[in-house]
Amino acid sequence: MEDLYKYENTKRIVDKYDFVFKKKYGQNFLMDKSILDEIIYSADISKDDVVLEIGPGIGTLTQLLAEKAGHVIAVEIDKELIKILENDTLKEYNNVELINNDILKMDIGELTSRYKHRRMKVVANLPYYITTPIIMKLLESNAPLDSITIMVQKEVADRLISTHLDKDCGAISLAVQYHSEPSIVCEVSREAFIPSPNVDSTVIKLKILKEKRIKVTNEELFFNLIKVAFGQRRKTLVNCINNQTSYFKNKEEILEIFDKLGFTPNVRGEKLSMEDYKNLAEEISKRS
Repeated sequence: MEDLYKYENTKRIVDKYDFVFKKKYGQNFLMDKSILDEIIYSADISKDDVVLEIGPGIGTLTQLLAEKAGHVIAVEIDKELIKILENDTLKEYNNVELINNDILKMDIGELTSRYKHRRMKVVANLPYYITTPIIMKLLESNAPLDSITIMVQKEVADRLISTHLDKDCGAISLAVQYHSEPSIVCEVSREAFIPSPNVDSTVIKLKILKEKRIKVTNEELFFNLIKVAFGQRRKTLVNCINNQTSYFKNKEEILEIFDKLGFTPNVRGEKLSMEDYKNLAEEISKRS
């Protein structure tokens, strides 16, 4: 196995195939062996595992995953990289399945259905421009995922672990914490990549909960309220609900429920906990 984390080896591959990094795909190759090792260690990969990797690049992380896992499914959108992976960097691995596709257009449940009796993990250096959609797609896929260990932009990682009392808390924070237990693995300097991105990164692990953090009767309503609340952060929650939904005839009806739940009239969405949104959703359901 050629050590692709070494600059000279990656440069050889890039030059050999005249590969040009594409900004539209957010292509940045990780070159720090210690970070790669940290990702593999924190993901706790074994031969019993099937790993889904999103955006393998030239296969730097993929090679290490293939050494540890029973099977690796690598989904890559760039046809040029598929050629490099198939003909060069991954050609010696018979436990790697390459798929040329856009992960956001795939049915992850169907993709992983063959492995429902095995432990499934996601490990990836995610393209920053579509980090949130990918995370939500994974969490909502109903695929038998055990954990998601991913490299994301530092400010996104900060948001994912924020509670409802933190300024960084957003809709994605509550969604992630509803489905999983998030934790920071390590910080990563922008200098660890080629080409270097304009931001620093963080490796974060989402340990999927066997049961959702709270029991919600109407998930669609629950998450719609959260999205509405954080859609216009500077507005009070009363105004957000009144302006963006048809749950109530007027503000007075909203304030009546707020009073029943103990919410102040001027409360903003980020001040409510997951439990608060559950209670609000239940009260709205009762009136439907």
